[in-house]
This record gives sequence, C-alpha cells and structure tokens, in this order.
Amino acid sequence: MNPTEELVRNFQELVAQVPEFVQPFVVMLASMIPFVEGEGGALVGMIGGLNPILVGVAAAAGNFLSVLLVVVVSSRARGAVVDRRAARRQTVSVAAGGSAATEGGYVGTLEEVPAKPESKGRQRVKSWLLRFGVPGASILGPLAIPTQFTSAIFVAGGASRGWVLLWQAVAIALWTTAATVSAWAALTFIVGI
Repeated sequence: MNPTEELVRNFQELVAQVPEFVQPFVVMLASMIPFVEGEGGALVGMIGGLNPILVGVAAAAGNFLSVLLVVVVSSRARGAVVDRRAARRQTVSVAAGGSAATEGGYVGTLEEVPAKPESKGRQRVKSWLLRFGVPGASILGPLAIPTQFTSAIFVAGGASRGWVLLWQAVAIALWTTAATVSAWAALTFIVGI
C-alpha cells in the first residue's frame, strides 16, 4: 500500500467513527469556511468515503448557507450606510473653506480619507463584475477569492440580493459539482479506492 492510499484509508477510518447521520453535517460545516467552500468540503467528504451525491449536496448547501448569511448582513449594512448618508446630506450644509456645519455645530472637513489598497483578487472580481455582470463574475469569482467575499462585494456595490443569491447558487453548484466529480475520479481511477 502506497503512502497516499494509507493516508486516505486512515482518514476514512477516522470518519467512520463519526455517526453516519452527522457526517454530511461535517461536510456542510467545512464548506461554510471561506477558502474551503464547497470544493474543499467535497474533497473532505470524498476522501472520507461518503456517497458522492450526498457529499456534493452537503458541500453546496453549506457553502450557499454561508453566502446567504453574508448577503443578508451585507445588504443590511449597505442599507444602513446609504440611509445614514442620505440623512447626513439633508442636514449638512457646506460652508466656505470645505468645512461642514450642522445646526448643532462643526462636524469636520469633507476631505476623503484615502482607501486601503485593494487586493489583486478583489480588483479582479470588480473587473469581472464590470465586464460580465453578476452572472459572469459569480461563476469566475471563485478563481480569485471566496464566494462569501464576492457576494459581499456585489451587494456592497448595489447589486440586488436576489440576483446575487441566484448566481452565487449557480456558481456554487457548478464548482462543487466539478470538485466532487474530480475528487471521485481521482480517488477511483488514480488512487484506486
């Protein structure tokens, strides 16, 4: 037995110690973690010896649930920021010299604070968003950064929650299916398990 087969068999023995009905939930929880996502969760489940269809569904569901949470929270945060800016525009009048004054007194200058430099992954996703829209950027997004981050970028940019969730679900299903099939094929034909 080669070292890879031994490692896989040992991992499968470890997974077998977990009750069978809990195993898909472990895959689901692993898939909720950014950078692991559905693809990594599918790999964990496949190496653990679980049914490929069960693994794919659990991994995709876990990844989507985390994206759903991020979209809801990001949407609410964006709404609060937009509402606060709208309220501030109504109460702030700009005085000479670039300072802002309100009825209550001085609030400061209107100078922009320089933004932190963006990561290459974030820049890539934003360029895909401009070029391909939410559908294309959702499908290509996992090549650059986790789906949780891409969905937050889309919602923060003003994309519809429903549209983001729909296309993130499509992307998660595609990528998780590809990862599950690839892991199954590798374990079956290459490792021989």
